[in-house]
Amino acid sequence: MFALIDANAFYCSAEQVFRPDWRGKPIVVLSNNDGCVVAANRQAKEAGIQKFVPYFKVKSLCEQRGVIACSSNYALYADLSNKMMNIIGRFAPEQHVYSIDESFLSFKKSYPAIPCLRTQGQLIRRTVWKETRLPVCVGMGETMTLAKIANHAAKKIEGYQGVCVIDSEQERVAILTQLAVSDVWGIGRRLSKRLQLMQITTAYELATMPPGAARKQFGIEVERTVRELNGQVCKVWDEARADKQQIFSTRSMGQRICDKSSLLQALSKHVAIAAAKARKQGLCCQTMLLFANNSPYDDQPTGFKTTGFKTLVELPCATNCSIELTKAMTQAAHKLFREGVRYYKIGIGLLELTSDKYCQLDLFTVSKANLPLMQTLDGINQRYGTDAVFLAAQGIEPKWMMRRDLLTPQYTTKWHSVPQIKC
Repeated sequence: MFALIDANAFYCSAEQVFRPDWRGKPIVVLSNNDGCVVAANRQAKEAGIQKFVPYFKVKSLCEQRGVIACSSNYALYADLSNKMMNIIGRFAPEQHVYSIDESFLSFKKSYPAIPCLRTQGQLIRRTVWKETRLPVCVGMGETMTLAKIANHAAKKIEGYQGVCVIDSEQERVAILTQLAVSDVWGIGRRLSKRLQLMQITTAYELATMPPGAARKQFGIEVERTVRELNGQVCKVWDEARADKQQIFSTRSMGQRICDKSSLLQALSKHVAIAAAKARKQGLCCQTMLLFANNSPYDDQPTGFKTTGFKTLVELPCATNCSIELTKAMTQAAHKLFREGVRYYKIGIGLLELTSDKYCQLDLFTVSKANLPLMQTLDGINQRYGTDAVFLAAQGIEPKWMMRRDLLTPQYTTKWHSVPQIKC
């Protein structure tokens, strides 16, 4: 048996943890620079607020209906997610963290010792709520896809009270007939439209499709989905994952960049972010991609694919040293800058990644990477917070940093934001 534990409207629920007075009230969380609504709890949706719409279009409606709007508080979400995953991991010998708010458990080695799976699911819910004040739903099934289906039913179908276990044929058929084919894990918008043209509109109708026909018409992944819906295990999480092929760091600016100095600072910031990711994953970069563009809504939009607004930097030696990468970026960034362009989104990508243990060396070019210095830099930033120490190339007081006017305190990661209790 597999279980999927998923937090309910995680970003919104995380904002309510240290604000009990917000519980039960409509809340939305906004994207970078307070641009779009990326999360909305049930109360906000009932108030008429939809996800992925620009905030300026619904701002007046939020104020009119008492919807609380928050900027994205990534430090808070990451810390609460880590705590939640650690608690969930105590309930099974095998765990796979699928996303920031979803985690799979495998009861393959412990299922006979669990007298009642529904009681176990309720225990998981109560424990997570007691220790983090985050509401979660639990779905269990013989396969990962059925666990996903059960989790969806626990949220959407009345009567399950947050825990759904598909442990019988009657339960499986009853739930699959109530869910649309688009609700099945791995069936996207395009696939669901093609299936609907074939009169396959529910998850149960997809499950009754011959696996061979599914593979012939849609590919092996849809065949695996069909088999999983019928209780045949075809998907497992990989214990040994392949190394990443690319690492990107990109973001829209809180204030438009119009001068070369600010562009260099912003690119240096993203070089540092990507280099830290590469070091954490034990990877080195041979080629670096730089790009910058304005808004697609400007009179003369420039995009990522526009010649002159991106450039490739070939490095003499594969490296993950922030100093080397920043120096290479500085020497090539002049190719991106154009007078009169108000840059809105910039970023960098590390390409041709290789393991730092098996880098190809050059007999005539010696790497100048300072590994002990980078380890010290990462250690200080991990202990005292992001950018506790950084390269001066990033600038001291950048005006282009992401705008978060509605940011709540970072209750668990900054000393001055720790909640105060008055007795």
